[in-house]
Parts: sequence; C-alpha cells; structure tokens
Amino acid sequence: MKAIRGATTVENDTEKEIDSAVKQLLYNIENVNKLNREDIICILFSNTTDLKSCYPAKAARKAGFISCALYSSAEPEISGALPKCIRVMVLADIKSAPRHVYLNEAANLRKDLTKKFNIAVDGPAGSGKSTISKIVSEKLNILYLDTGAMYRACALACLKKGIDCADGAAVKTALEKCKITVEYENGAQKTMVDGKDVSDEIRTPEVSMAASAVSSHEWVRKTMVELQRKIAAGRSCILDGRDVGTNVLPDAEYKFFLTASPEERSRRRLKENEAKGYAQTFEEVLAEITERDENDSNRKFAPLIKAADAVEVVTDGMTVEEVVNYIIDKLQGTI
Repeated sequence: MKAIRGATTVENDTEKEIDSAVKQLLYNIENVNKLNREDIICILFSNTTDLKSCYPAKAARKAGFISCALYSSAEPEISGALPKCIRVMVLADIKSAPRHVYLNEAANLRKDLTKKFNIAVDGPAGSGKSTISKIVSEKLNILYLDTGAMYRACALACLKKGIDCADGAAVKTALEKCKITVEYENGAQKTMVDGKDVSDEIRTPEVSMAASAVSSHEWVRKTMVELQRKIAAGRSCILDGRDVGTNVLPDAEYKFFLTASPEERSRRRLKENEAKGYAQTFEEVLAEITERDENDSNRKFAPLIKAADAVEVVTDGMTVEEVVNYIIDKLQGTI
C-alpha cells in the first residue's frame, strides 16, 4: 500500500467550487498514478478552517468515489497557512512509486513537484557524485541521469572492437556504428549498447580508464551531450558528470561541485572495487584517480571545471547522509 499526497485551493468557500476542486484533484491523482478505482483503499481529507460550506469527503462521494472509505477533518488554525486549502492522502494498493499532485495555489507548497528544474552535480572521479545524486533524486522524486555511464558505454563498445580509445578518428568510426541509449526500469537507469544492457559491464577499472580517453574527443562529447539534453528536457532531473554545469546544462537552476582529496577518493573507489571483486592495491587506484584527474581537467573540449555559480562541497570526512542532507538543505526554500 502506498500513500499518495495532494492539495488544491479554491477562490471562494462555496459547495460548487469545493466539489469541482476535489473532483479535479482526485481525477488528476488517478490519472498520473494510473489508478483503477478498486485500487483505492481510503481517502483522507483535511481542510483549512475557512472552508465551511462542504466537507471534501462529501464532494469526493459526489464525484463517484463510492467504493472506498472517506474521511474529512478540519485543520487547526495556523498563522500564515495557505487559505482555502484542501489536502488529501489517498491510500492505494499499488507497487509503483506514488506521484503526488498539487494544484492551483497549493502548487507553491511543493515546488519540487510542480516546477521543472535541473540539478547539475559535477566533480572528479570518486567524489561520490553518482551515489549522492541517486539518493537526492529519490528524495525529490525526480529523474536521475548518470552521464558518466554513457561515456563508459562508449568506451566498452570501443574496447570490444579492439579500438585504441586515444584515436579520435577510430573511436568516431566505431561509435557511428553503435547505438548508445539510456532506458529506465522501475526508476533505475539502464545503459544500453545496441539494445543490450551493459550497466554492470561498464563498471570495471579497465572501462573506467578507457572512458577518460574516449570522453576527451569532441565528437563523442557533443554526441552524448545532445542525448543528455534531450533526456533532461521537459522534466525535473538531476545529472552528474564532469561538465554538466558548464557544458551540458549551463542554465541548470542548481549546481553543485563535489570534491575530496585524491587519497580520500581512492579509498572510496578501492572499497567499491573490492565489493565488486576487482583486486587492486591502494597505490594502483590512487595512480588511476590521479591520471583521470589529469586527463579530465586538461582535455581541450569541455574539461572538468567547477562552474562559477556552483556550490562547492568538499566531502572529506563527510558521510553520504551528511552530503545528501547538505544538498537538500541548500535546495530547501528555493524550489
């Protein structure tokens, strides 16, 4: 069972307006969550005390919601509360993630749901971009796009063809014959090469280093950036990479640059690789991190650099939860 939240407002305290507002709100919740009427177990309403002409539960019954339990209650008076507001919680027997609905003036209560915005998270290898971005996307219920996975897919395709990833012309020829796409299944990103899910294959140290070389080529970056912009268009999303805030989405409303010392990032990456069964020493990982930093920061096209308007977060000594909370705190009150 999932709880779907929503709210709306009316201009005047009349039975007709409340009937119409409740009907619109519930129909929207049904549509965006693809609910069948029998999926709904109960609907709980609350309304501000300046609405007296009609209980929202009565309006719901009139709108045809007759097979579930309905409850209404008046909210306590709170100074500064949104006037003439109706809130709802729909308890439904669904497996998918709930999509909440806020209409009319109530949209200002949840701008993270009602306003389209982009979040750019950049930083060097091992800075925690992907982990942090995934959690933030879940907390805000927005799309997450791992741009680095797309370059890793390009690298994997080249490695399988025996292409030298430093040879720009050869890389372009090889990738022009490949189809790199991104799909989503139950909210999780799947990176595809010619229709095959390579989400696990692209996480090896070999592919990681090859991705640094492949992504330095201007044609590759322009091609991938075009796809990334298409995915980000028309929806709220968070993208992580190395040039999201400076090149992919330079107009993103919110930008963060995560970083940490090479030693700290190497310890994190070593722990990740050990969990995946990749045998490496700390010195080997540190050498790879250092080389990636050098390659990413000094490539001619779209190098790794902090956007002038990005918030820098130095994550040495911080837990994942602390970094996530810091970013969420920065967003609060602005979205």
